[in-house]
Amino acid sequence: MRLYLRHCAVGFALSAVFVAMIMWFDIARIGSLVMGSDIGWLAVFLLWFFHGTIFGSVQFAVSIMLNAEKEDGDRGGGTAIPVTVPANRPR
Repeated sequence: MRLYLRHCAVGFALSAVFVAMIMWFDIARIGSLVMGSDIGWLAVFLLWFFHGTIFGSVQFAVSIMLNAEKEDGDRGGGTAIPVTVPANRPR
């Protein structure tokens, strides 16, 4: 549970940075639209929350995939040895 919560927190922190950059650089005039609205805080909160959900999920999924171990029988790499196999023609 700690692993999940830690990576979700990282995802929400990244989301805060992402939404701040959207607002600061006024991407697609979203910053101007939000600042000009009386309920712009709701738009910022929803942007942060939904991006945080996505970024947290991706962060957690990547951490789980990086923790994978090789199977016992898997030696990895190896070299391929070419083998000649005669092909019989149908008559």
